Amino acid sequence: MPVLPAPPAPSSGASADDVVAWVREHLGDLAREGADGVRPGVVRGGQAAADAALAGLDIGGYARSRSTVLPESRRGATRMSPYIRHGLLTLPEVWDAVADAPGGDKKRYRDELLWQEYARHLYARTGTALGWSLRREQPRPEPWPEPLRRDMACNDFLVTSLTEDGWLVNQTRMWLASQWSVRAGGQWRAGEDAMFAHLLDGSRAANRLGWQWTIGTGSGKPYGFSRWQVEKRAPALCQGCALRDACPIQDWPEAEPGPWLDDQPDLGKAPVPGGPDEVEGSGGEVVWLTAESLGTGDPALAADPDRPAVFCFDDPLLRRLELSGKRLVFLAECLGDLAAERDVEVRRGAVATELAGRPLASTYAPVPGWGRHREQLDVVEVHPWPWLVRPRTASVRSFSAWRKSSGR
Repeated sequence: MPVLPAPPAPSSGASADDVVAWVREHLGDLAREGADGVRPGVVRGGQAAADAALAGLDIGGYARSRSTVLPESRRGATRMSPYIRHGLLTLPEVWDAVADAPGGDKKRYRDELLWQEYARHLYARTGTALGWSLRREQPRPEPWPEPLRRDMACNDFLVTSLTEDGWLVNQTRMWLASQWSVRAGGQWRAGEDAMFAHLLDGSRAANRLGWQWTIGTGSGKPYGFSRWQVEKRAPALCQGCALRDACPIQDWPEAEPGPWLDDQPDLGKAPVPGGPDEVEGSGGEVVWLTAESLGTGDPALAADPDRPAVFCFDDPLLRRLELSGKRLVFLAECLGDLAAERDVEVRRGAVATELAGRPLASTYAPVPGWGRHREQLDVVEVHPWPWLVRPRTASVRSFSAWRKSSGR
């Protein structure tokens, strides 16, 4: 396909509307909502926005307020996750940025960063198997006709926040997953797919781990969602709900853990793939950028400031995923900022076809897709991934045990 024009750059003054217009014209047919439905999410993309967010990061009070949902003014959640997910900020950078925070807040926040790193380690070990239940089948309560009833104020809030903003507080991600699968009997992979499609920070590693931990397929203990959590974390929702005197989730769900699976992946002590720990090869003429690493600090990009780069919107993959337009806008903003600083070629099509025959430099990415594409491309130079905890021979069966042995 022809090379696309570079997206407008937020760092050069482009508005969200400018980027939305670019996405509608060049990628609109790939958006879940269709071209006319493309809208920006609640977080702007691009390196300038990421740098500003990091400079303003203040986690004072985080331990107390991290799970607050409403009112928004009291939330402790920082919304750094979209920038981390797409490599505009690395976990080590954010880890270091909170070094001077109060001790309790720093520990809680760094635990969240380690959870993200653990998710990447687990995904590196399991690959696409993380899309299937790891230990148990999901609980099987009597299915609701509609898992996320919109006449419930809490459910309506969850769906609206997800589909319009593209971002949810961790607490509400747990609510949604538990309501969908533990209480209402919805198939967890369908729910995870829908959440992934809308989240600006959507990654298969973190999203699938979160669902499996919440509904008990990975942890063995389902998390129960009930009115108690809503009244504690977002009391205004219950106060204004039409069903406040006949709440369908008044009590804890009765779902028990599902039966153990006979065929479970080995999560015990074994090597975790982590890519090279130093640059392998040389001679890459163009930097192949991926959605995992779209920041100016991408190691392959930073190694040679004069070397051009290329990014390909993976047409077959995006058609299958049906991502929300919000996610496409965020990616376009990231690419626009990069293209304002250096030569970035933006393409659309099958990656193996669009990048064929070019000696490429790339940063290793701990996702199955990077490895699959690498086998089809001429990747002659591979740069290390910026791990917070370098993968090693370890168990990924338990986050708490993994954390204790992480050295962090």
